[in-house]
Amino acid sequence: MLTNYHTHTTFCDGKNTPEEVILRAMEIGLSAIGFSGHGYTPFDTEYCMKDTDEYIKEISGLKEKYGDKIEIFCGAEEDAFACVKRDDFDYIIGSSHYIRVDGEYYPIDSGADTFKKCLEVSDNDPIKLAENYYSTFVDYILKRNPDIVGHFDLITKYDEIDTQLFSNNTEYLKLAEKYISKAAEADVIFEMNSGAISRGLRKTPYLSENMLYILKSKNSKIMLSSDSHSIETLNFYFEEMEYILRNVGFNCVYELHKDGFEKRFI
Repeated sequence: MLTNYHTHTTFCDGKNTPEEVILRAMEIGLSAIGFSGHGYTPFDTEYCMKDTDEYIKEISGLKEKYGDKIEIFCGAEEDAFACVKRDDFDYIIGSSHYIRVDGEYYPIDSGADTFKKCLEVSDNDPIKLAENYYSTFVDYILKRNPDIVGHFDLITKYDEIDTQLFSNNTEYLKLAEKYISKAAEADVIFEMNSGAISRGLRKTPYLSENMLYILKSKNSKIMLSSDSHSIETLNFYFEEMEYILRNVGFNCVYELHKDGFEKRFI
């Protein structure tokens, strides 16, 4: 049975209501669904949740309504620069969507043009940009220890369609491998995320294959995620991601159920 815990709704930048998501999840046979609304980011309110209390109340009511048919979890995707109240949620996805330069926040994943602005404020140096992004993100991971780490190499989102700064850059690859190795020191679950593929931005998921090999060598935990923003993508590319994981040497992924996180063999 499949699950998905990286799911966005109309409470943030998703297209469907939580109830519509649950109905679709049951229709396609998911055994559990987790909601992960974007935590409030005061420096950028365009995409995040504005009413977290109402979100929690809504998911709680849906647990009562559908909880005998499917496991439902209320999570949050917090940004490394804006943590949520952890006790309010069943789990936390920790992600990084920005770089900070001279006190200003620049989104790395809201469009190819805005990403180019990130590069511009990094002196048009992709290694300087990557160092800023990964050093901040890994520092957050080691201090915060979120339950799940979201799309660790999000910085490469536009590499296949536009910028082509990272995938063939030996210096970048060494830098990324250094930071994923350091992040693996935390007791967290790393997600393998198909969101950019469903949006037509990539042909491969996060995490990159070289990062997966490092995580395997560190005995790190992996979770499948579709980073869904619509009911059409709740289980997008899961079979393909399992195939990639098996080729790397993983034999299980982690899922959240009523008794906590547990293995599912693949």
